[in-house]
Amino acid sequence: MYELVVEARFCAAHRLRDYEGQCERLHGHNYRVESSVKTGTLTNIGIAVDFKELKLILQSVVKELDHRNLNEVTPFTEDNPTTENLAKYIYTQLKRKLGRSVQLDSVRVWESETSSVTYTEEEAK
Repeated sequence: MYELVVEARFCAAHRLRDYEGQCERLHGHNYRVESSVKTGTLTNIGIAVDFKELKLILQSVVKELDHRNLNEVTPFTEDNPTTENLAKYIYTQLKRKLGRSVQLDSVRVWESETSSVTYTEEEAK
């Protein structure tokens, strides 16, 4: 099994509703997003998936969030724009865009150099 990881960055503002503390006020982050995909096959030239293709797909998702107030972006008009919810949102959007050529394993969103959230879908039991 091969695991490929690509990264993208974006800047956005948000405020956490029903939070008691500084994060209830509008503030911004320089987010870093890592997506990990897995596949067991290689093409005839020995690559799993072109990194360029994976990066373009990830960038197409984060482009919709870049330099935005996340509280004004659906689904965050209803859901709190926490890093946890952001990771799940990006995962869902990536999974839809990737198709079946690879299996999306995880999305990790860094809101700072020292704080991140990783989202993976739970496997059925």
